[in-house]
Amino acid sequence: MKAKKAMVRKISFMFLMLVSMISNAQQGRVAEQLDKIVRMEQKGHRQISRNLVSSVPDNYDLKYCRFQWYVDPTLNYIQGGVTSFFVRTTSSFSEMNFDLSSALFVDSIIYHGTTLSFNHYPSGDSLVITMSSVLPVGTLDSISVYYEGAPPSSGFGSFVQTTHGAGVPVIWTLSEPFGASDWWPCKQSLNDKIDSIDVIVTTPQTNRVASNGVLISEIQSGTDKIYHWQSHYPIAAYLVAIAVSDYFVYSDYLPLSATDTLEILNYVYPEDSATAKAQTPDILSVIALYDSLIILYPFSNEKYGHCEFGWGGGMEHQTMSFVVYFGHELIAHECAHQWFGDRITCGSWEDIWLNEGFATYMEALTEEFLYPANWIPWKTNAINNITSVPYGSVLCSDTNSVGRIFDGRLSYNKGAYLLHMLRWKLGDALFFQSLRNYQNDTLLAFNYAKTADLKRHLETTGGQNLTNFFNEWYYHEGYPSYQVEWAQVGNDVFVKIGQTQSDLSVSFFDMPVPVHFHSAGHDTTLIFNHTFSGELFSGTLNFTADTAIFDPELWILSAHNTVAYNPLLSIEEFNPSSVIHVYPNPAMNELTIECDKNAAPLFEVDVTDVLGNSVIHQTINRLSKVTINLDAISSGIYFIKARTENGIGEKRFVKM
Repeated sequence: MKAKKAMVRKISFMFLMLVSMISNAQQGRVAEQLDKIVRMEQKGHRQISRNLVSSVPDNYDLKYCRFQWYVDPTLNYIQGGVTSFFVRTTSSFSEMNFDLSSALFVDSIIYHGTTLSFNHYPSGDSLVITMSSVLPVGTLDSISVYYEGAPPSSGFGSFVQTTHGAGVPVIWTLSEPFGASDWWPCKQSLNDKIDSIDVIVTTPQTNRVASNGVLISEIQSGTDKIYHWQSHYPIAAYLVAIAVSDYFVYSDYLPLSATDTLEILNYVYPEDSATAKAQTPDILSVIALYDSLIILYPFSNEKYGHCEFGWGGGMEHQTMSFVVYFGHELIAHECAHQWFGDRITCGSWEDIWLNEGFATYMEALTEEFLYPANWIPWKTNAINNITSVPYGSVLCSDTNSVGRIFDGRLSYNKGAYLLHMLRWKLGDALFFQSLRNYQNDTLLAFNYAKTADLKRHLETTGGQNLTNFFNEWYYHEGYPSYQVEWAQVGNDVFVKIGQTQSDLSVSFFDMPVPVHFHSAGHDTTLIFNHTFSGELFSGTLNFTADTAIFDPELWILSAHNTVAYNPLLSIEEFNPSSVIHVYPNPAMNELTIECDKNAAPLFEVDVTDVLGNSVIHQTINRLSKVTINLDAISSGIYFIKARTENGIGEKRFVKM
């Protein structure tokens, strides 16, 4: 049978037109460039030194936040307030908690027009507010926190004041995973998205402010300008962001239908505007591809965009990714997060692969569909990176280590390859339908998900039990190495597949294994359902193969594999229940044929060559064992048929 190769789905004429516009110059990117984003996104994680665990109990549900800040990018300082609308979810509510860095000074807490008392604890960076009264459970309520100060810079940046170009000041934020509380009072745990937000930033008029959602207004106020951004999509705390500098602003547009377009809004440093304008249109074909493979861009009622910032990578802030440059790999990766990370966000940092593994694999799919010359190099590069160390799970085993959360080898590349292997097991149609069903799950969309949620959709849509797969590839560690032996007799091909594992946590990786057979002008891929090491398989070819290749399309994460032609691979191994045994095999001058004890006695032996010609025929006088002389035949592969009391026994042997 042929290797699995199916079209994902019919792609629109608009998408095909976009593909045709892609520059051929991009085809030459080498594989090493494809992991650049991972290397960059790992920079800075050693700066983490604060308490990483949220102090906020899950006793209220955030519905809306209004952010009102004054920010001057010449100063590392923020001043303003955050008004949070919430619904109390428990009857016990004498205190209200926020995560907020103790480096910031809280001016006041206002609740129903009155000032409340509070404690701001350095241990845990916890803001604890004493509630004077509270509305009933399930009733919408609000509270405002007014504060100011110089935010600390932990994690990947949190709140950074720096410069670009010829010393032009800029402030940008990056809160993933634990940095939101460095600059605003929030619920930092992954259990409560804010249903909608208004971001209102006042800054000196020479600046522009980039943020989430749609720019509602830009108002002159003396020597300042007030920028008002608004979003009506639920958002996780770490995805709220601002950037303030002298940005050059322009838009690209992606047609969504005959009457609708998606604005791609770009805020770039003026000195980089020419480069950016030449590169950002690449995102049009990327979004069109993602739309065709998964679902329509999730925030189409607002925008997508890029904002240039000074960190060494990119960050998928909802509706506007912050990027250090506009190369294909980076912008495709961050854009993919709008589906996997923003619309559906990992429900714990253990499950970070639901963000990063998906974004890495989606970017890889742009290589497959838009730049196919880079598809095999991408997979080769990913496999080499993952198998450079013999251990490590996709499951994040240490969520207090930002370096482990954003481990490029495991959370990014191995997570991506786990998805690639699921695609192989399920086939393209069922795999991509599973992802569409996952995205459209009303309990998960614009909410949080865990690995079990994805597994449920894959199993329900794909019709397979994937418990063993996730145990082996997600929860446990390492990768397999395969040892393939093969031989061909006539149209029959015989294959023996062994497996070793790089880590003791897995005793066997259960996978369908493709082996490609080739000769001049002919080729066929056979897929073997490999369930234990040393398993024996047979198949049929309509040509004589001269080469066998293990997994040529790199569907399986494996390394150090071997393939060898073994003419001594005995048919005895493929028919252990036969009523006769032959030995030695291979044989020199003599061969012994012995009946199984339940099949004796032996009446007749016929030896044929691979073309079916009889070369030895011998009648036996009711013996259980006989030895025949082989001097009259030349070296090669032969078959024995022996008639016994209980039927015909058939074996293959090799004459040396």
